[in-house]
Amino acid sequence: MHVLVTGGAGFIGRHVVAALVAQGHRVRVLDAALPHVYADRPVPWPEGAENIRGDVRDDAAVRDALRGVDAVCHQAAAVGRGNDFADAPLYAGCNDLGTAVLLKEMQSRGIGRLVMASSVIVYGEGQWRCAEHGAVSPGPRARADLDAGRFAPRCPRCAAALTPETVDEDGRLDPRNVYGATKLAQEHLAAAWAAETGATATALRYHHVYGPGMRQDSGYSGVTCTFQSHVRDRVPIDLYEDGAMMRDFVHVDDVAAANTAALHREGPGFRAYNVASGTPRSVGELARLMSRLGSLPEPRVSGRYRFDDVRHIVASPARLRAELGWRPTVPFEEGIGAFVREALPEAPPEARFPL
Repeated sequence: MHVLVTGGAGFIGRHVVAALVAQGHRVRVLDAALPHVYADRPVPWPEGAENIRGDVRDDAAVRDALRGVDAVCHQAAAVGRGNDFADAPLYAGCNDLGTAVLLKEMQSRGIGRLVMASSVIVYGEGQWRCAEHGAVSPGPRARADLDAGRFAPRCPRCAAALTPETVDEDGRLDPRNVYGATKLAQEHLAAAWAAETGATATALRYHHVYGPGMRQDSGYSGVTCTFQSHVRDRVPIDLYEDGAMMRDFVHVDDVAAANTAALHREGPGFRAYNVASGTPRSVGELARLMSRLGSLPEPRVSGRYRFDDVRHIVASPARLRAELGWRPTVPFEEGIGAFVREALPEAPPEARFPL
């Protein structure tokens, strides 16, 4: 198969390209290599692919990149939280306009197979259960509760305590920031395109991805990269809230494998899949493991919070397992151990952190 990978020079894109090349696919990369992303660093173009510098918002660049292509793996996006709402045009342009241009040109060339990067962020606060009212989806947490150290959301009907539940792909979609809103809009665009053209569109809702080659200044970096920087700088880790926030950490190699599996999905139409390890862990557990492996003191609980953050977000990868045969292969402790060691490349072998 001849596959175009948009954003193929990025953190996840490079691993997707490597997985495709290893399976014998012919791969072309289209990446804008935007100056604000790479600054004065060289662009890490992946090996084994035909690499083209071009923007998915540029009709001509996309049209040229699609020549002879059988399928598209769409990773290109502006990622992360952004600085404030003033970044909304950048996110909407890169993510939504870029996707619209790509889909238009795919329709023009008769290319009917798309795999696109989405995000767990589309779920917002996720799924919770109230003892009295059953399954509920709470709104944003109140500042007064957060200031008082009450970090768990309350029932939107009776304000009672809630129990978190695992969310599946049919759960309520409720993004809380610009990035999340644009990722959900990408899904809607892909679904509309698939319905109109009879094409196959697959959205992969990535959970907290980590792995080798992840840059601290990347908008996608997340908590794992933040903690890695503490190991690199020999600074104790500070935990927001009480450290009990639940997340699912999935290795980038497993994310790349989900992309290769999704390229072979049968049948027309749109389908979304959670890409997660299936074993949720608290941010505090992650911090303690990285501190131990990095020979740092125990993490410190700061009580600080981010107002637009969510308490727990854990989703099930059961659909991906059942329908596409995907299984995560990188154990959490092994993957995080290698990630910590990457932070101290000059450490002598005896000082590196055994698993």
